[in-house]
Amino acid sequence: MIFEFITSTSVQEADADISTLVIAGWTGRDAAAVQHHIEELAQLGVPEPSRVPLYYRASAHLLTQAKTIEVVGAETSGEVEAVLFGVEDRLWVGIGSDHTDRKVESFSVAVAKQLCAKPLGRQLWRFVDVASHWDEMMLRSWAVIDGQRVLYQEGALALIRPPLDLICGYTDNNPQLPTGTAMFCGTVPAIGGVRPASRFEVELEDAVLKRKIRHDYDVIALPLVS
Repeated sequence: MIFEFITSTSVQEADADISTLVIAGWTGRDAAAVQHHIEELAQLGVPEPSRVPLYYRASAHLLTQAKTIEVVGAETSGEVEAVLFGVEDRLWVGIGSDHTDRKVESFSVAVAKQLCAKPLGRQLWRFVDVASHWDEMMLRSWAVIDGQRVLYQEGALALIRPPLDLICGYTDNNPQLPTGTAMFCGTVPAIGGVRPASRFEVELEDAVLKRKIRHDYDVIALPLVS
């Protein structure tokens, strides 16, 4: 995949071979809030995680920078996430959407995550440039629902476990994300609840360095039968 690698002094476009996709789930920093969310989802039939956080593996072929994705049925939705990338022994951060089939999620979260493309933005920031103010960065998403564009999510990265903690949880305490790995870091609550949309926009804002990474995509819902 072609990314724009952005540092404090340069912008370089280059290809990155991403061969491993990891989706970290149940990553909220407030343990009580995470447990409450688990109990809420359990009432809807979503299985409880075996541990917290939990790392789901999915095919790296699901990653896409396309402006349109196709899904099966009308019960899928996106969610904005910071995404960590291990590229040539350096750690980079970008933006993505963990688009997921919510109906299938009720009986298997792992299978649900494998069913939908995972949109990514093209721009990446060097992690060392944002590490000192990571918690201050903001995640936002907007959704077009019934023709109306609405703010769907908004929250600081302080709500999510620190990125190096997530990496160590996956790598058995090695703070270096393996080269060729993309890790979705978890999301913030949906305003008004999780629901499908025909278009989704995601944003990561760094107010300290006065910059944003954005990506948007349309969702085409294919019929279950034709």
